[in-house]
Amino acid sequence: MEFSEGWDSFAALVDGCWVERRPRRPEVAGQLRRETQLMPWLAPQLPLQVPIPWVVRETPLVVRHALVPGRAIVSPDIEHGVAIGKFLLALHGSPATEAVGHGLPSAAETRDSREMMISRFRADVMPLLPFSQRDSASAVLDAAREFPADTVVHGDLGPEHVLVAKGRIAGVIDFGDVHLGDAANDLAWPLHGAPTDFADTVAAAYGITGDLRRRALVWHQLGPWHEVTHGLDIGDAAVLQSGLAGVLERLKLSAG
Repeated sequence: MEFSEGWDSFAALVDGCWVERRPRRPEVAGQLRRETQLMPWLAPQLPLQVPIPWVVRETPLVVRHALVPGRAIVSPDIEHGVAIGKFLLALHGSPATEAVGHGLPSAAETRDSREMMISRFRADVMPLLPFSQRDSASAVLDAAREFPADTVVHGDLGPEHVLVAKGRIAGVIDFGDVHLGDAANDLAWPLHGAPTDFADTVAAAYGITGDLRRRALVWHQLGPWHEVTHGLDIGDAAVLQSGLAGVLERLKLSAG
C-alpha cells in the first residue's frame, strides 16, 4: 500500500510494519543509499526513534526500514517542545567529521548545493514576485548564502515529519535531506512556524541564541521558495501559486 506523496521517493507500507522506499528520479538513488550508510550510526545518538533503512534490492533500488509509529503532529504543546528541543540538541551535537565518514555530504558540497539553490531562486522565483518585494526577497537570499555549514541537520524538519503516539512524540522521519549545514535550518519551523508555547519551550530546551533565531527565520522564509520551484518542475500551477503566496506571506515576518 503506497502511503507517501513525497517529492523524492515513493513509500509503501509492507506487512503492516515495514516501510519500503524507492526513488522517484534517478538522482534520488544516491540520497537513499546515503541514508542506509548514515542512519545506523546516527540513530543510537538520538533520543527519539528514527528510520534505519537498509537496501533490499539494488536494481531497481528499494530500501526498507521499520515503521516508526504515530501520526504527524497537529497540535504541538509544551511537552512536545521539550522533546524536540532535546532531539535537535542531540542531533546537532553529533560529530560532524564522523558523520561525513558515514556518507554525509561535506561542508564544501553543502555550500555548492546552497549556491545552486540560491542561483535558481534568483533566476526562476524572483521574476515571479511583485517588484516592490524583490529587495526584501534578495536580502533573504543574500543572508542564506553566508550561513554556516558545520552541523548535522535533518534538513526538512516540519510537522509532517514529527510523529506523535499516545500524546507523546514517538519519532522523527524522512532524513532524505540530512546534510552538514546550518543548525538554524532545523529550527525554522519550531521557532517561526509553530504555536508560541511550543516554540518557547523548544528555545529553552535547546538554548537558542539571538543569532540562531534570526538565521532560523531566514530558513523559514525560504521554505516556500522550494514549493515554487517544485511547481515549476512538475508543471502544477496550483503548487506554484501556493508557493508564491507563501513566499510573500513570510517576507512580512520579523525575528522579533
